[in-house]
Amino acid sequence: MNPRTFAAAGIALFFASCAAPDSGSATSWKHDEWGHRPGPKGFHTVIIDAGHGGKDPGAISRTTGLKEKDLALDTARRLQRQLSGKARVVMMRKGDSFIELDDRASRASGRDGTILVSIHYNSSSSGIRGPETYYWRVDSHGLATRVQRAMASVSPSESGNRGMVRRRLRLTRNPDVPCILAEIGYLSHPAEARLCADPNYRERMASALARAILDQQAKGDAGTGSLPKPIYAPPSRPTDPPGS
Repeated sequence: MNPRTFAAAGIALFFASCAAPDSGSATSWKHDEWGHRPGPKGFHTVIIDAGHGGKDPGAISRTTGLKEKDLALDTARRLQRQLSGKARVVMMRKGDSFIELDDRASRASGRDGTILVSIHYNSSSSGIRGPETYYWRVDSHGLATRVQRAMASVSPSESGNRGMVRRRLRLTRNPDVPCILAEIGYLSHPAEARLCADPNYRERMASALARAILDQQAKGDAGTGSLPKPIYAPPSRPTDPPGS
């Protein structure tokens, strides 16, 4: 099948599947290279990826001195506890270890009935604050919408941030399962950095993430708005321009 025929067939299948957005189940939801379909319902496994780790500290707060890799792992562990007994949880890393992004994507792939949630903390100019959620696949839109709504409900304020963004990254494009990347807050913003240093705040954020994941598990895409159009783009590579 040539690329044009393949793309046309994919689009036709996408719009056909949109007619029954809640038809997915743990037994029928299979991993898929493109993900041009409605989001999952009834999935049984959640892979939690704590960003960075080991030799890669991620962002470091000038206000608190805390490292993104440590905050991400702490939040991932809290999310694991929140989901205990409600879904099977697989931790991408359990300690302070470094895993290449391509290895993270490949470890998440090939698993039926599974979603991937990658946890990060952000950094930019000091005036920007608030949670953000990144997604690329069509079948990740509903989950991303739920996660962004849930985190925003916990955050005391947002200023200049991007909210929910469709962005082609190695952890939003390359896995063959629904996948999102959640930025809990900006460590570069002094007030938000102090907030993220508070274990109680991280617990509330983990609870919000769990609520969003379980809502997606129970309801699928219901109530998350229209699905975005499919975009045929190659896997993300380290050599891609920033922001692509």
